[in-house]
Amino acid sequence: MSRFDWLPDFLAKLEDASITAPCGPASGGTPASLLVVDAADWGRVASVAISFNCRLAGLWGDQREGKIMLFCCLERQGDYLLLRTAVPLSHPELPSHTFWFPSADRLERHARDLLGVIFTRHPDSRRWTRHRAWPETDYPLRSDFPAAGRRTTKTPQDEEYPFLRAKGTGVYEIPVGPVHAGIIEPGHFRFQAVGEEVLNLEERLGYLHKGIEKIAVGRDSAGLARLAGRVSGDSTVAHAWAACQAMERAAGIEPPPRGLALRALLAERERIANHLGDIGAICNDVGFAFALYQFSRLREIWQRRSAELFGHRLLMDRVVPGGVGVDLESNGSLSLREDHRLLRKELNGLFDILEDHPSLEDRLLTTGRLTAESARSLGSLGYVGKASGQGFDVRHNNPYAPYDRMEVAVPVFEEGDVAARVRVRMEEVRISLDLLDCLLAGLPAGEVRQEMPSLISSAEGVGFVEGWRGEIITYVRFDGEGRVARFFPRDPSWFTWPALERIVLGNIVPDFPVCNKSVNGSYSGHDL
Repeated sequence: MSRFDWLPDFLAKLEDASITAPCGPASGGTPASLLVVDAADWGRVASVAISFNCRLAGLWGDQREGKIMLFCCLERQGDYLLLRTAVPLSHPELPSHTFWFPSADRLERHARDLLGVIFTRHPDSRRWTRHRAWPETDYPLRSDFPAAGRRTTKTPQDEEYPFLRAKGTGVYEIPVGPVHAGIIEPGHFRFQAVGEEVLNLEERLGYLHKGIEKIAVGRDSAGLARLAGRVSGDSTVAHAWAACQAMERAAGIEPPPRGLALRALLAERERIANHLGDIGAICNDVGFAFALYQFSRLREIWQRRSAELFGHRLLMDRVVPGGVGVDLESNGSLSLREDHRLLRKELNGLFDILEDHPSLEDRLLTTGRLTAESARSLGSLGYVGKASGQGFDVRHNNPYAPYDRMEVAVPVFEEGDVAARVRVRMEEVRISLDLLDCLLAGLPAGEVRQEMPSLISSAEGVGFVEGWRGEIITYVRFDGEGRVARFFPRDPSWFTWPALERIVLGNIVPDFPVCNKSVNGSYSGHDL
């Protein structure tokens, strides 16, 4: 477990900079330390944090009694440090962290659009989440704004967003989206190119703003778990787990061992299903349709087994507060073991084909390279970060039950290209199959769920879970009546979408689809 060996030196550095910041454990049993920072020192603390090679892992705001509380989550050597400060609602202004942490860019713009927090010296004043759905002077996450909004007319088109412009002889622009030919959610991509080479890519996301954070307010724990499972449908297990973990820490309870083991089993099944789908889709984007057919077939078999044993192809609503909502019968355990054996056998042959197919290598090797420096700067983790030298995995670096009793291998590559991101997925499938066998072999007996307290009053907690795309961080606070007062789920895609803008630079326009698919950011997980 993490030990915060570096924290005394960090606090000493703050003291040397004349920064007074009381430090203590975070509330709700959260495995993090809490640093209470004066608003005037918010930016200077970030400068110290970057000198300690901290990673910015999340940033969110929370309105409370005439103030806005701001939280920044930092990570170093597997330890989490929460920074907290407060600014008056009448003048919510703070120094921007984006100068030190580029990964703070969109999170700060999100907090500005929805809460009205002004981040001074922020390099980008353009709205991000707003999309003209409400007036410039309205902030939907404030308590006086109705969940249904105030607009009575059709939302005007967001046609005046000031995209960056590239000028010069032979430079041209390609707009793509927001409506796409496939069934993916809307997102706009604006390219500048010369010939076929991409000079610049700018994204515009958030076209289907769901108001997740707003409609969470007033829910009970069961209602919030269902909502969390719909933040991003392909990560329903991971997001529900992170939300439940945060609520359980706020309530001071621990799910029974069998319930925790089954959560991990569901999460690894979710990881395998998505990686199988992605591997096939990436190959299909460069014309290798054989892989799409084979991996889609395997994914379909896998999801049908999930529906048979757990009641849902995507495992939605299987994770509930206090544990899981469905048990695994003994004959189901035998079926899964046989499934794992057969899948390994098929994958051995298929992976051999992918690793020794010259025409596939020609399209994937060196394509869409993300350097380790860029990945670290943007905070990109999961398969995107692991392919670019970033080995962080919550299950390994800050393990939670039942992973704290298991050895979780973390595949890390340095090439940073599409081929490396495929290799990470392949290795993670193998690792997950091993973890599943380990979970089944040691599956505890007993109950699968503990009842949540009927009243969780004025408590808060933070959940840290490794989803299939990477680290998920979820903050939950309850009001005095035990209802949800604040919910913020930070999907890994907040930090991988910006990576795509760098990945595609210097590549040819026809390679954008495979670069994009190799990142596979969640539109929904980003568009709260």
